[in-house]
Formats: sequence, structure tokens, C-alpha cells
Amino acid sequence: MTCVLVWAVLASSIGSGFQHGYNTGVLNAPQKVIETWMNETWHMDDSELTIIWSTTTSIMCIGGIIGGALTSLLSNWIGRRKTLILNNFIAAAAGIIMGGSKYVNQPWMLILGRLIIGINAGLNAGVGPMYLSEISPMELRGAIGSMYQLVITISILVAQAVSINKVLGTETLWPILLFLVLIPAGYQILGMLTSPESLKYLLETNEDEKALSESVRLFGEEQGPINLDLIKNEIEDSRLLPKVTMRDMLHVAKYRRPLIIMCLLMGAQQLSGINAVIYYSTHIFKTADLSEENAQIATVGVGLVNVITTIFSVFLVEMVGRKPLLIIGFAGMTLDLSLLLVCLYYVESIAILAYAAVVLVYLFIILFAIGAGSIPWIMGSELFATAARPLALSVAVPANWFFNFVVGLIFLPLQKILGPAVFLIFIVSQAFATVYFHIKIPETKNRPIDEITALFE
Repeated sequence: MTCVLVWAVLASSIGSGFQHGYNTGVLNAPQKVIETWMNETWHMDDSELTIIWSTTTSIMCIGGIIGGALTSLLSNWIGRRKTLILNNFIAAAAGIIMGGSKYVNQPWMLILGRLIIGINAGLNAGVGPMYLSEISPMELRGAIGSMYQLVITISILVAQAVSINKVLGTETLWPILLFLVLIPAGYQILGMLTSPESLKYLLETNEDEKALSESVRLFGEEQGPINLDLIKNEIEDSRLLPKVTMRDMLHVAKYRRPLIIMCLLMGAQQLSGINAVIYYSTHIFKTADLSEENAQIATVGVGLVNVITTIFSVFLVEMVGRKPLLIIGFAGMTLDLSLLLVCLYYVESIAILAYAAVVLVYLFIILFAIGAGSIPWIMGSELFATAARPLALSVAVPANWFFNFVVGLIFLPLQKILGPAVFLIFIVSQAFATVYFHIKIPETKNRPIDEITALFE
């Protein structure tokens, strides 16, 4: 664990993960304030306002699909490090557009900015974990891979804390919330300028001497050449195989099977209902008969629980393994949401169930953090050989964003129609995921990539 490795991990995970998580949670608490401003400008009825707000929240995911689809193209063309640097200019443009929307009284700019910041988040979600995986020694791959999800949870907490109405979530200050993305963008540009490039990318582009010097910087004089030899062996093995195309991904079993698993991991992560909780937790707590102020405080508590649990999951993922935590998480969330559904149905007649609902939401966050939160991103990089990994991520990351978009767009309208029964969608999805992953997913803890990929041949 050298200083250079720590620096590169922090620059990548904080820069990328913070932008991703912060923009996921920043519109939660000030929803009513921003809706009021939109309504004063566009003069809508309640149903139109619900649709416009759902679109504003979820259109970030359409940008995420675009950014995810660009993962393979940019990461192979200019490298992982330069892609992350370039991506911060996208974030800066989005922050200026979103924050400036209030000052020129143009709500459509907020929606456009959310689309652009989604492109940034999609690239971060694809390239960030890839870069972390490719600069990590095998014995630390899971822990370092968890850093991206850890930073996402921390940034969601920061977003929830600064956006309550006693801080920046006011009628005059909420644009500052959106300008704040400029800070992590500037940090990552500076951090990545002095960080090493992915060793796999350097070897694939025949920059062997630079790869050796960067490996020594990352792992030290003794371990640097050893780790580089392991990566060289993996690349040489992959070069003996034909170039992986999208046709191969869909028709060759050793690519198709892990791709199906990876896409279902991403889909199950979003259909767990996590972003319904992150986007609309304040609304959910108000449904459980909490006051506006108490609902916002409870929402900050959601972020705090998420951070604490994700920190523990960094250690659990190497101690327990990927598959057991995944199964425990999904099975536990199925039971938890079932109990939350009962609480929301009877909260008006039994007042204490409002507090039980808060506890169940916190428990849901814990179960998500130890399983469905970080493990799909870790396993996504472990199920594929080097030659197939960028293309696989270019398929799986947009799948993640697509399901994220669907949940964000339909949750509020469906909740108005179905009430608490809307959670049945998530309960059924999690039950199916528990059974499928128990049967189909291999354990990848402490196993070389070639050994994992051989399981699918």
C-alpha cells in the first residue's frame, strides 16, 4: 500500500464517486422548494408537476446511459486516466447550467443540466471502477473496488445534509447546491494529473517501459515487477483469443453468460428500490406521518447509516466473500420491504408504525450497502477478461442507468395510483434476484480473472 496507490485511489474514487452520489441525492430535501419555483414559472397542475419533477430527477439516468455507452470508446481511445480528467469538464458545464437556471428563471436549464451531469455520472460509473480494479493488487481488489460505492454513500449523505431547509435548501440558496459539483471536479483534475495510468491500458498500447515505472510507483520496487508480470500474463492470454465484438458478447457462452449475470446484477441493484428511497425518502417519511422537518432529519439519517454500513462492507467483502453478502442482502431486503409495506398501510391507525417505518428504511439501507450496493460493481470487473471488460461495462452500465431511470420516473406517479403497494414491484424483483444469484453466480473472492472466466466456458 504505497502513497501513490493511495493517492490514485482517492483521486479516482472521490472525484468520480462524489459527483455520482451527490447528484443522486441533492434534489431530495429541496424538492418542494424547487417544485414551487417551477410551478411559479410554468403554472402547472399537480399531475403535470409530478411528471415534470419525476423527469427532472430521472433524466440524469438517460445521461447515464449515454455516458455508460461511451465507456469503452473513450477508455480504449485515450485511456482510463485521461477519460476521468476529461469527464470533469462535463461536470463543470452541468453544474454551471443547473445552478444558473434559477438566476435566469429557466427550469428547462435544470432539466438539461441533469441530463449532462448524467453523462458525467455514466462515464464515472464505467471508468471509475475499471480504473480502480486495474491499479489494484489482487489481494486488495475487492476492498479498493468498494471505495467507489463508499464515496457514493458519503456524497449522498453530504447532499442530504447540506440540502435541508436549515442549510442550503431554501428558496434563495438552493442553486448553490448545484454549483458545488465544481469542487470535486477541480479536485479530480488535479489528482488524476499526477496519478498513474492503468497498467493494463499501458501494456495494451505497448508502452511497456512506462508500465514498469508506473507499476513500481504503485506497488514498490519489489512488488511492482511481480504485479506487472501477472497483468502481462492476463493480457497475453487474452491476446491469444480473437478480438471480442458485440456479436461475440451475445453469441459466445463464456461472454454471454457473465454478461447476463452482470446486467441482472445492475438491474436488481436498481429494482431493489434503493433509488426510490434515495430520491424520495423525505416523501416516504412524510407518508409515514412524520413532519416535514422530521422527515428531512430522518433522510439525513438514511445517508449516515448508508455511509457507516458501506465502510464495514469494505472489510466484509474480503472476509466473507462476494456471493454470501449478495444473497444475504437481497433476501434481507425482500423481508424488510414486505414489513415496510405493512407499516405504511396501517400507519394512520397505529401511530407507532411511523417510527417502525423509519427503522425499516434504515435496515433496508444496511442490507443494501453490504450486498447490492458495491458488489455488482466489484464483480462486474471480475467476471470478464481484459479484452472483454470495457465492452461488457459499456453494456452493463447503461443497463444500470436504464433501470435507475425507470424507477425514478415511475415511482411517484405509481405511488399516487397504488399507494404503498408500489413497493410490491421491488419485493418481487428482490425475491427473484435472491434465487437467481444463489444458483448462477460464482464466488470471485481471491480468484484470478482467468480462473473466473474459465467457469463460463
